[in-house]
Amino acid sequence: MNKNIFLGLSITVVTAFGIYLTGYSSSGTNHVNQMEENISHIDESGIDFEVTVSQNNKAAYVTSQCYTKTMDNNGNIHNPCFSCHINSKGPNYINDWELQLNNEFGEYTRINRFKNLFKDRTEEVAAISDKEILEYVREDNYKDVNGQLKLAQKLKNLPSVWDANENGKWDGYIPDCYFNFDHEGFDKDKSGKYTGWRAFAYYPVLGTFWPTNGSTDDVLIRLPKVFRENEAGVFDLQTYKVNLAIVESLIKEKNIKLESAVDENVYRVDLDQNGKLGLADKIVFRWIPPRYNSGTGKIENFSMSYVGKAKSLLATNESLIAPGLYPRYTEFLHSVRYIDIDENNVSIKMAERMKELRYGVKVNWNTYPQLSNAATAEIKEKDAFPNRLRTIIGDTEQGLQTSLGWVYQGFIEDVQGELRPQNYEETQYCIGCHSGIGAIKDSTFVFQRKLEKNSWYHWSQKPNGLKDIAEPLTKDGRDEYQLYLSVNHAGDEFRANDEILEKFFDQNGTLKEEATAKIKEDISYLLYPSTSRALNLNKAYKVIVDEQSYIYGRDSHIKPLTNVHRSIGISQQNGTEKVKF
Repeated sequence: MNKNIFLGLSITVVTAFGIYLTGYSSSGTNHVNQMEENISHIDESGIDFEVTVSQNNKAAYVTSQCYTKTMDNNGNIHNPCFSCHINSKGPNYINDWELQLNNEFGEYTRINRFKNLFKDRTEEVAAISDKEILEYVREDNYKDVNGQLKLAQKLKNLPSVWDANENGKWDGYIPDCYFNFDHEGFDKDKSGKYTGWRAFAYYPVLGTFWPTNGSTDDVLIRLPKVFRENEAGVFDLQTYKVNLAIVESLIKEKNIKLESAVDENVYRVDLDQNGKLGLADKIVFRWIPPRYNSGTGKIENFSMSYVGKAKSLLATNESLIAPGLYPRYTEFLHSVRYIDIDENNVSIKMAERMKELRYGVKVNWNTYPQLSNAATAEIKEKDAFPNRLRTIIGDTEQGLQTSLGWVYQGFIEDVQGELRPQNYEETQYCIGCHSGIGAIKDSTFVFQRKLEKNSWYHWSQKPNGLKDIAEPLTKDGRDEYQLYLSVNHAGDEFRANDEILEKFFDQNGTLKEEATAKIKEDISYLLYPSTSRALNLNKAYKVIVDEQSYIYGRDSHIKPLTNVHRSIGISQQNGTEKVKF
């Protein structure tokens, strides 16, 4: 993939579609040099792949969950907001925990334009049989019967409707992960060659991304090519493993145990920071800010270092290193999938069929001061111009910029169930969360939530999935999932998950101790839906696919949601009690 394509994203001028006549014969005879046919970039479902402004919701970066009612009809307070809006420290200077207390919506964003939230899909769901939906979710819409990547083949033989800039090629990410993992979570192509992608297990993010609320998912990471090479520039798996551990240490800002002991003399880096080179079994996180040499114009004396070829790039500053930040050109791949039923028809598992394939790449390195200035500038602009909407640069082909150095791009099911590019507005839905909240680490959600031990694997490789995984703890040592249940008094942002309400709360809305005790050792007791609920969630989402109505909300539900604002008053108080770590 050519990384340079992401460095100069531009906004395409929106044009009309149809036939344009640049000249014609007075006799009525058309001539090639007198007539130009403008290729349509609107597909059969009305999805516009050329437009670079949102058509339904110009603030689609404010997600549907943001419109939840934090006070119910009985005056009880619910706070799901802390899962995104939380106190943070640099290099994430957003620190937006106060949004738990106040709805700081502008004039435009006070109107909830996610009208799918209020749809009743009872009849449509009833028309889909269990057999039909199971057959559907068990179909692979990513690979064909020969193991070829279907979407990649389409993008390499680009349909004209997707070629928004009409240059004959796809200018964004072309899927190159085969979801063919070895015992260490490394992906390999059909020839057995490493693709660089590596899967890892993690604690699912609060609320929306719990399977019981609609989807299963996975996340993969890939470091740039030089991070997979030894000093001679040759691919070396051990070097790649060590660099992944170093990145994990920097993101989590803690010591990370290596998968196996390594000889530091090979890399000439004191990984365990014990003052000598020898066998190291861990990466020790000990950071001393480097200094800037005004004479050379370089940053020097890094207290932590990458290994292999990437180490040499630190000396030239072609690559940089800092806590809380990924190397430039780090990539993430995130597939969002349906829910399948296991062979015994008693539990759930990840489905073959993808709802979405999401991709992110870090294209620019921003320093701590740059990130701090960006956050401060956003606060000042919001104060000075509260009704001004964000300008998000990008397009269907190249993805959308976060303004913090990352580009995100997505693919989603078309009306036939095959993956297609998301257009500008559909992708904008992802940008707000990945660029403007306190819960992220360098624009990402889950690498900091990676399990500590034996976690380099794909969920499909573990028959038990999320079963027997102990509950995660917050930064200050609280049981995270129980905290969410206790302050939200529900298992999702919309308080529409009746299974969780019945399983975890008594008639007075008090948490059941025996239920919360179970998730301390097995989070699946909370996170997994019943098989009947899973099937209904699949059916509800399939209705959205049939409608191709993603811009109006892609949340799975059957009945209209009632705990959601259709519009919000000016500076409306949430009434919530803040959660801080």
